[in-house]
Amino acid sequence: MVKIEGLPTNVTYGLTGIMEVMQNVRTILTTRRGTVPLDRNFGISFEFLDSPINTTRAKSEQEIFLQLKKYEPRAILKQIIWDADVLSGQISPTVKVEVNLNGV
Repeated sequence: MVKIEGLPTNVTYGLTGIMEVMQNVRTILTTRRGTVPLDRNFGISFEFLDSPINTTRAKSEQEIFLQLKKYEPRAILKQIIWDADVLSGQISPTVKVEVNLNGV
């Protein structure tokens, strides 16, 4: 598995294989839905922001699963690990995927 944190934050053209898939995953997970002009459904919805933590986690997991399945089916979601700071009310996911380059 490749950590998204290990990838460059800028878009690198011409990537292939695992690096291409992981760059696509990073792009999907860091794009707010509604901000891509020709595909307003691309990205993660923020409509549940400021909801209770359990609600946000459940809806985020569903969003992540559906967006990866639709836009990068070569990335198979394996696990989402949540880091939560209860005092501040902030949560952040670590998304683990397996890359299947042999088809969808």
